[in-house]
Amino acid sequence: MTAYKPGTYIALFIGAHFAHHLLTALVAPLLPFIRSSFELTYTQAGMVVSAFTLTYGIAQLPAGWLADRVGRRYLITVGVAGVGLAGAAAGLTSGYGALIVALIAMGIAGGGYHPSASPLIIASVPPGRAGRALGLHLVGGSASHFVTPLLGGALAGLFGWRGAFLGIAGPVVIFGIIFYVIISGRGEQVWSAPGGPSPQATADRDVPVGVSSKHTAQREYHGVETGRADSGGTPPNGANSPENRANTPPAGRATARPRTIARIAVFLVLTSAVAAAVGSLVAFIPLYLVDAFGISAAVAAAALSVFFATGMVAAPIGGGLSDRIGPVRILIVLAIAVGPLIMLAAAVPSALLFVAVLVVLGIAAFVRMPVSEAYLTADVPEHLRSTVLGVYFFAGMEASGIVTPILGRLIDTRGFAFAFTGLGGALAAVSVVAGAALWTLDRASAGKQSRPGSELRP
Repeated sequence: MTAYKPGTYIALFIGAHFAHHLLTALVAPLLPFIRSSFELTYTQAGMVVSAFTLTYGIAQLPAGWLADRVGRRYLITVGVAGVGLAGAAAGLTSGYGALIVALIAMGIAGGGYHPSASPLIIASVPPGRAGRALGLHLVGGSASHFVTPLLGGALAGLFGWRGAFLGIAGPVVIFGIIFYVIISGRGEQVWSAPGGPSPQATADRDVPVGVSSKHTAQREYHGVETGRADSGGTPPNGANSPENRANTPPAGRATARPRTIARIAVFLVLTSAVAAAVGSLVAFIPLYLVDAFGISAAVAAAALSVFFATGMVAAPIGGGLSDRIGPVRILIVLAIAVGPLIMLAAAVPSALLFVAVLVVLGIAAFVRMPVSEAYLTADVPEHLRSTVLGVYFFAGMEASGIVTPILGRLIDTRGFAFAFTGLGGALAAVSVVAGAALWTLDRASAGKQSRPGSELRP
């Protein structure tokens, strides 16, 4: 096997992320077209989004567990090609119920992508670079979310929303097959320090169930090695934050300041609350622009691109900031800011000002993603990272899937302004409480680790 150049390896996953979201990001932009086709209420329109989101979130749990055991490349392939097939099925449906079934199938197929891709990326970079690498990976997803509303809106205007699904599904399936062939031929790449122990030593100890060690190659390329094709073992990549650098353990210790269950739980509550609020708001943006400002369905779909375009810049910056100053303070500030921004979106009097607020919201949303992934994987053994990330994605997506139809019901009964203001206020309250709890737990952990003779405990 021949090792990848480091940039080539990350670029391969950026492409996979782009293909994965071409269809998963298509539902919200096409919602005005789908609503008109089936004459849906806002609650029913919200259920269209939630049919995918809820299933997508639930699928993260078994998919993350499965990826750690049978091999991540298989789950990534299904997360791309399988999503494409389900998208084609959505384009062939003739009724509301059949569309819901197709979107559920898309959620099941797509559930394994994120828990599988992120650990492979983290394993390929040195400690302290995980946030930056994850931020670059998110560029693929952000670019896809930017392109999809433009492309989907244009195709739907010409061929209807079913034609948009069918037109995008074919290339996605083809890319998924190509990705599988490439990654199967070369395997995954594992970073190792120059002159340090071979990753194979760790790989032999941490081989997942059902994965043979014969899938491991030993070709070195500038500090990286090509690991086994399915799931390589590597020491955890801890975040290179100031608090971690100050408490770096001696060589051979697991990692500095391991995350306690309480800290992880509160962190999950905080990041999932932001994900739920932003995700449910985004689901109704096209409908809001159509109904509140009289914008055409195609232009409203394209307006989502403005929100997602921010991720192409914000995600890498957020990952770099996480590596430099630590993820906790970044997430707390972002979470507390997003609630008032959503309330502001409900109050602006013009579509132009609304889009301006969306830009700021997009920056906050996309900075949050690499920060959260880097934090949650910093102290986790490589062979458990997919499982942990499965829990993380499950929490955020399920929360969004539950909130979206509730928000739709509030819009049906009380209007957009009341619903958006209530959503922002609820997030602000949760963020203040959870943020204070996380800050307290993090400072207490820092104080404990700085005392002489203190031991690292999970």
